[in-house]
Amino acid sequence: MIHRRLAGLLAAASASIITLLVTPMGVVPAAAASYYPISGTGSTWSQNALDQWRSNVAKNYAMTINYTGAGSTSGRRDFIDGTVDFAISEIPFQSRPEDGSSPEKPTRGYAYMPIVAGGTSFMYNLKISGKRVTNLRLSGDTITKMFTGAITNWNDAAIQADNPALAMPNKKIVPVIRSDGSGTTAQFTLWMATQYSSIWRTGMTSQFPSFGNSKAQKGSDGVAGYVSQSYGEGAITYVEYSYAKKAGFPVAKVLNKSGYYIEPTAYSVAVAMLSAKINTDTSSSAYLTQILTGVYNSTDKRAYPLSSYSYAIVPTEVGGIFNTNKGNTLGAFMRYVLCEGQQQADTLGYSPLPMNLVLAGSDQIKRIPGAGNKGVDTANCNNPTFKAGDSPSKNQLASVAPQPAACDRKGTSQCSTGTAGATQSTPVTGTGTGGTATTTTNGTTTGTTGTTSGTVDGNGNVVPGSSTGTAGTAASSPFSLPDQGMGASQWLMVASALLLVAAVVVPPLVSRRLRTGAGDAS
Repeated sequence: MIHRRLAGLLAAASASIITLLVTPMGVVPAAAASYYPISGTGSTWSQNALDQWRSNVAKNYAMTINYTGAGSTSGRRDFIDGTVDFAISEIPFQSRPEDGSSPEKPTRGYAYMPIVAGGTSFMYNLKISGKRVTNLRLSGDTITKMFTGAITNWNDAAIQADNPALAMPNKKIVPVIRSDGSGTTAQFTLWMATQYSSIWRTGMTSQFPSFGNSKAQKGSDGVAGYVSQSYGEGAITYVEYSYAKKAGFPVAKVLNKSGYYIEPTAYSVAVAMLSAKINTDTSSSAYLTQILTGVYNSTDKRAYPLSSYSYAIVPTEVGGIFNTNKGNTLGAFMRYVLCEGQQQADTLGYSPLPMNLVLAGSDQIKRIPGAGNKGVDTANCNNPTFKAGDSPSKNQLASVAPQPAACDRKGTSQCSTGTAGATQSTPVTGTGTGGTATTTTNGTTTGTTGTTSGTVDGNGNVVPGSSTGTAGTAASSPFSLPDQGMGASQWLMVASALLLVAAVVVPPLVSRRLRTGAGDAS
């Protein structure tokens, strides 16, 4: 009887420990148990970041965040209809939608919250003499003409002028545009309308008009997917930089106001966003929305001119399918986004938010019903753009941004190194007047025809001979991010399993040993 009682007590103790771990009494599961699934729709521009963050919090915090990249326009309308808990968009609600639909007027309170910065890039698929081009340079004037049908061939004089080291091919340009209402389209057309209004006369629009040889595809995956296929040779599209990195394809370096052709890296975007103006009127319905004229006109030679950031539209009132239980999840997720989530922004092809936007976003989180009036602790935020004690105006990423290479300056022969996800460099001749070139084994290139022959280095200078090799093509590969390690929920399951085994195995062993001991004593 005593043996059975002891075995029962051990089993009960083990079961109690398991119960403590898997019920709301445990520290980590207490938060997990209160996380209700939430859903959102909207931007594909920032979807690669959203998808990574959703995966991270599901693994480490047992949060379920459902998200559909249906386009910014759809996201804003779903939020108005109350069918989602949050939306993601690159532009605010539109009082006069360009498609003639009703004004976008939510009936419940909402707030805009920046979630990630990035660059709208120009991903392309082009070959010269069978070799992939990965170092294309384009001015804004040239880009605007390519996407309005004013420039239709890759050997146009304007493109050749941007690329003096390349013998541009006689091939039709295929501009790939979005078929759906898109924040990416809105960002691109706003830039053209602001900077090249004599060419682009449509103004900012979420619906890109079809023209000439253009091909319309749905979503960022759709336009990037078209360009990356073999039938996409000759195509160019506008898409967030992340998609080119994911596909293993290059993007054009865009000419900025200082006369340098710049790629939209995390550094160049961070520098450009220093010139953005933010609506700081907390009483305004447009609080935290961006004014990008300063970004477009930044004279910092490191700045990428088409830089911007994406917003989460979060509710400040209960309504539709949203309630305070979901607000607790949404608040926790957005705190993660502003801090730990920003660590992977660069790897994913974005640029992390600076402290001033993190602080402003923190205040917006406090307005979410059910979020517990809890914002972000910047001293323990782990955001790569600032350290504890920094002033809100400082951006660590921008402060260490590298200067552009001499061969990125307008008027130079141009660099041979590839951009974005391209895995190879482009052979260059240094002339752009015809002919081909092959890549050398020491990183320079050898021109075989044209007005200048011989080996050309990355700065466009002719140097003594080098042995030649063969240039390859960019390889498409998915993102491969570092393992985040086991999260709280995984450790909880391991501990629970071990204790369960102990509850089953230990009591019989103890009981048997006690019976044996009692027999020996007798």
